[in-house]
Amino acid sequence: MRPPRLPSGLTPAWRTRRVRAGVAALLLAVCLTASLGRAVAQTTLDGADQAAGTAAPDAGGFDPALSASVIGAGLRFMLPRTLEPYTAAQLALWGLNGLTAIDPSLLVSQQGGALRLTQGRLTLFVGPAPAAGDIEGWARSASAMAARAYGGSPTVRAAGAQAMLQSFFDEMFNHMDPYSRYVPPEPADAERDRRTGGAASAGISLVDGDRYPTISDVNANGPAWAAGVSAGWSVIEVDGRSTRGQPAAVVEGWMRGTAGTPLSLTLRGARGRQAGRSEGRSETRSVSLQRASVPPETVFAFRNDNILILRITGFAGDTAQEVSEFLDEATHQGSAKLKGVIIDLRGNRGGVLQQAVTTVALLLDRGVAVITRGRDPEANHVWSVAGGDLTDGAPIAILVDGRTASAAEVMAAALADQRRAVVIGSATLGKGLVQTIGQMPDGGELFVTWSRMLAPQGWPLQGLGVLPEICTAGGADQIANQMAALGGGHDLLEDALVEWRRSRAPLPSSRVLDLRANCPAAIGTDADLEVARTLVGDPTRYHAALVPPQDPNAPPE
Repeated sequence: MRPPRLPSGLTPAWRTRRVRAGVAALLLAVCLTASLGRAVAQTTLDGADQAAGTAAPDAGGFDPALSASVIGAGLRFMLPRTLEPYTAAQLALWGLNGLTAIDPSLLVSQQGGALRLTQGRLTLFVGPAPAAGDIEGWARSASAMAARAYGGSPTVRAAGAQAMLQSFFDEMFNHMDPYSRYVPPEPADAERDRRTGGAASAGISLVDGDRYPTISDVNANGPAWAAGVSAGWSVIEVDGRSTRGQPAAVVEGWMRGTAGTPLSLTLRGARGRQAGRSEGRSETRSVSLQRASVPPETVFAFRNDNILILRITGFAGDTAQEVSEFLDEATHQGSAKLKGVIIDLRGNRGGVLQQAVTTVALLLDRGVAVITRGRDPEANHVWSVAGGDLTDGAPIAILVDGRTASAAEVMAAALADQRRAVVIGSATLGKGLVQTIGQMPDGGELFVTWSRMLAPQGWPLQGLGVLPEICTAGGADQIANQMAALGGGHDLLEDALVEWRRSRAPLPSSRVLDLRANCPAAIGTDADLEVARTLVGDPTRYHAALVPPQDPNAPPE
């Protein structure tokens, strides 16, 4: 990932790769009443499911046993976890409408105790409807109907067996929520790689060069960074194999492999290459390192007037660690006390909830970060932190916009409700549902919404999002009026913020729209950063913007 463009007047705050013992201990000491592991649940398949998952497809190209295995595993995984209670019959019948979505001439119906699949006047399937709670029966029936549709409809055969399975789950989830989904095997592999850091590599990104691929970026979490590799150098050889004329994507593939295996690179320094000089005069060096799984780099830091600006693009496996390193460097570099911290979450679509909670723990001595509630008891948690504020109480401003979502909203809401930070920008997206992941017998994954996220004061993030204390969506005049009011010790949005924090799920859509109208969602601008810089340097305005919660002693409903 390439670092974002530096705002005017900022300089990079490059991280120190050595983490102070106190910071490392803090990360281990974060106290959560919920498990810090990823919210990933996996179905445990019995012997019959595993055998079905390895059955060979029939001659027609459709494997009924595998289809029944996946549908059955999906139903078993979903039924105890969905936000609302359903029966196997409801879910299966919704899913079977996916056949009609592929071929509108197909119709699935349940008449009395019989299931039917018809194509015009032709009956393709008829059989007894299983009991409403019979998971295996509905899985077998759904697979049998899919097999008849595959055999009787050229349109379905042209779409393919995987498309039928995809359509089954798509139609099922259309009746539930916008975030639950089925991911087929190949993209599921890619998504698992993304969550875990992918195949082991050097942590280098390449672009095509004149003769050799050129390093465009070095991930600070990877072994190449630790070995001193820099962007701008050309990769001449990988394990003794010449890269001359090879596409960058091919050479990146050569560098991937098993974690812990050795990798040898020959590099040529771009700084030695000038117009008119031959490549032979450029500096060449060899680097030996070990491949490693490299989580995506999600945190970028800049310094300005002793203010630390952290741009967090997402919450991945090492996000909290990256934040801790930058905070450690900022608070132990030089004798001047840190003037303030600005955390830019604009465009941050979320990621791993645990990482957002752990990042909150780096900035808050103690308190509730987020509450999750669902039908499954394992989905119900109060995520409390007992870490330690690494900034020593420095003012914190958080930038958000209409694209800020999910785990990023959790962080903004937690620090605002705890009066630890001032939120600046516009209303956020309002993605406050948590998914748990089930591994399917075909290698795919099922993402099922199983809990709602509530801010520490009990208001729902889903639909509502986060309302900033300072709204910049209305332009310069609105900003000027708000800053003037803050100078007098009053936040113009205080009444709206109190109403926001009094809200409780479920909220009617009309009420959500009324509340969000106080600061409509918008794309962030440079004005957000300017307001934040002013705020962290002005104690009067900063403390006026820390609007007290509606009742600090009342537990969430």
